[in-house]
Amino acid sequence: MFLEQLKRAWVVCKKDIRIYFFKAPVLIFGILFPIFLFLAFGIGRDLSVGDLLPGMIAIALFFTSAAIVPLIAPWETRTKTLERLVSSPILISTIILGDILASFLFGIIITVIPVIVGIISGISIKSLYIFIPGVLLASFCFSSLGSLMSTPPSDTPANTNMISTVIKFPLVFISGIFIPLGDIPVWGRVFSYISPLTYFTDLVRFSIDKKNYFPVGIDFLALFIFSLIFYILAVKLHQRNIPRRI
Repeated sequence: MFLEQLKRAWVVCKKDIRIYFFKAPVLIFGILFPIFLFLAFGIGRDLSVGDLLPGMIAIALFFTSAAIVPLIAPWETRTKTLERLVSSPILISTIILGDILASFLFGIIITVIPVIVGIISGISIKSLYIFIPGVLLASFCFSSLGSLMSTPPSDTPANTNMISTVIKFPLVFISGIFIPLGDIPVWGRVFSYISPLTYFTDLVRFSIDKKNYFPVGIDFLALFIFSLIFYILAVKLHQRNIPRRI
């Protein structure tokens, strides 16, 4: 039963890859937007590639892995393809997992680019055994967050994008990407603890230059807990709202 549903989730994932990977909103909000955001931060500051790379990787994965899945539900609601999908022998949780997997893969693929930039610039990732599972877990976590953002029963992708932007931007600025956590005031660090991006950024910094704020185990545990919460909430809310979409 589990393997059968997993196969169906993969079918949904492949469908999403074919349809949504190159949609304009995905390319704009998933790739161009984080690039411009990072350039606005980096240009004019006396920072080396080694200083910039952890933030570049964190922003790339966060925005790209949360770019596709928030748009799938409203698009499919508008085109009426959601009705056909829900009427097929597949669980709603499996549909959500398939959507998350598409965003998960998109995030990993795009994140390879800043890693290559770092390698070309002479920056090595010293702890691949930390970095690789960290990227995989964080990509699933951010994709699950993206699915949670798409739960309102709207057929307008712009509405979901608005919700996504309102949530993602504050998380970026409290997560230690632009300012190391040790330099943030105490009240700011309290807010940073509620952001999953904080823990991924910390893992990336440890993987590259061994400078981390939390123990590595705490980073992984926090990302796992956030992933579980986001996925369960996304499934519950989609199950409640899908009848209002069709």
